[in-house]
Amino acid sequence: MAEKRKQQKAQTRERIIAAALKVYSEHGFSSPTTAIADEAQVSHGSIFVHFPTVESLFLCLLNDFSQDINRELHSLSEYDNDITKLLEKHIEILIKHENFYKRLTKEAVYLPEEAKNTFINIQSTVSIHFLQAMEQEINTGKIKPIPFHMIFNTWLGLIHYYLLNGDLFAPKGSVLMRYKSTLIECFMTLIKQ
Repeated sequence: MAEKRKQQKAQTRERIIAAALKVYSEHGFSSPTTAIADEAQVSHGSIFVHFPTVESLFLCLLNDFSQDINRELHSLSEYDNDITKLLEKHIEILIKHENFYKRLTKEAVYLPEEAKNTFINIQSTVSIHFLQAMEQEINTGKIKPIPFHMIFNTWLGLIHYYLLNGDLFAPKGSVLMRYKSTLIECFMTLIKQ
């Protein structure tokens, strides 16, 4: 009986996480927890059994997102540091989390301090893998020796611009899926020797 209860508790937690991801992605981070409870089909109090504060729920989502990015990019960097492949993998990860990441990008300034720091850490994780690939390709003469922070921030700026204006570029679908190849090709044209 205890094992069944433990399983139910874990399933409820997962439903809350999935519902929070959906609600925050669609309606923003100021959405009430009642909307999350409704989406998860749990009582409002159940949210706070699993997550004592709204911030702890939000940090759980950010940490899951961070772990996914880190795992995928680290896996790639173990066997290949090609910058084009890194850009492709970065966009693929963001496509999986596109609505959530778009909301993060749009509302980052309003996040609690710990969540802002986690968001910065996510970007740092990406930048570390980016730097490894950049150094290798600068040393082999494949790309221009542009200051790393300028190259990385240009890439993020390009991604963020398209995400935040997705209704103009891809009103009925994923802007990153639609423009993945174009974004990578244009960016590589800017930095290639």
